[in-house]
Amino acid sequence: MQPISRHRLFLAVAAGIAVSTVYAAQPLLVTMGTDLGLSAGTVGLFVTVTQIGYGLGLFFLVPLGDLLDRRRLIQLQFVLLAVALLVTGLAGSAAMLLVGLAAIGALAVVTQSLVAYGAALSDPAGRGRTVGTITTGIVVGILLARTASGALTDVAGWRAVYFVACALCLLIALTLVGSTPQPKAGLSYGKLLRSTIELWTTEPLFRQSALRAFFIFASFSTLWSAIALPLTERGLSHTEIGIFGLIGAAGAFAAGPAGRLADRGHGRLVTTLASVLLATSWLVIGWTPYTLVALAIGAVLLDLAVQAIHVTNQSRIYPLRPDAGSRLIGGYMVFYSLGSGLGAIVSTALYERAGWTAVSVLGGLFGVGALLTSIRAVPRTSPASRPCESCP
Repeated sequence: MQPISRHRLFLAVAAGIAVSTVYAAQPLLVTMGTDLGLSAGTVGLFVTVTQIGYGLGLFFLVPLGDLLDRRRLIQLQFVLLAVALLVTGLAGSAAMLLVGLAAIGALAVVTQSLVAYGAALSDPAGRGRTVGTITTGIVVGILLARTASGALTDVAGWRAVYFVACALCLLIALTLVGSTPQPKAGLSYGKLLRSTIELWTTEPLFRQSALRAFFIFASFSTLWSAIALPLTERGLSHTEIGIFGLIGAAGAFAAGPAGRLADRGHGRLVTTLASVLLATSWLVIGWTPYTLVALAIGAVLLDLAVQAIHVTNQSRIYPLRPDAGSRLIGGYMVFYSLGSGLGAIVSTALYERAGWTAVSVLGGLFGVGALLTSIRAVPRTSPASRPCESCP
């Protein structure tokens, strides 16, 4: 195996572990809420506060990768993430738990730092493959987090999930290898943040991709945040609920091929077809109360569509401004976080009031939103791709 291949694999594993800390709570929502005195209709708050922290971290922390040494920044983020995980595992009240989860969200953005890090180290012809490999690690981390956390909770309780994740993050911080120095933005921190906002106003493809990210992850979060509620009512254990995350992990295989197609200039076709698949997957998922086979099939289709769109989005926007890679990825992922947070809190509240059919309609509407952003043609590059006044 070539060194670059080993490096891709390490970054994929690191990204998967980091992002798993955000999603480990999803099959445990009811148990965590009961332990700390919260009702089933409000446990979506655990996911939402994590996504709020994630959104803030994306805007305030990820752009630092264009200003500071990325390797050292990533190591520091993993150490601080380990501390946040420890605080969460020790939480004795709902307030302390929410603080810990918000901090986990803010620091788990190291996942996106790893994407920008890997993209910057790759040559243009292989950038899509690198982003696809790391994204595969992220997808597997998101989905297997549910399986692992469910099984571990059944054996040792939900707090053990956070203690184990704490140890893994410290291990990554100690083993992250060095790399070739990367160019840094000649900006102050304030100008760096302003230039992130300016990317929204100057890059049409970035805007379109960001809006699409909002819709696909709102749909994604609608399923994976709310699904623990009907499955718990059916008497499934944490391990059994987590198994559906393992089934959905099959969708991770879409990331690699999607990245290669994006490298060949077929990004818009991929996002359009995958958006259609995302919207129609809810027609299958809607049958979950009658047969869990529908959930298994629908979850695979949904996750496949989401990951194909996600890796294609990132592969298409990075070349717009390679000198602003961290800002592009961070700004894009803010909309991922907003969509995830909205899907979590609305779907859990909606389920308590109107049942699974209403949740399925919501998820399908988010899929339609993604499709609408895909069928509008936007050039891959634009005149705005020239540097702005506050960009390097």
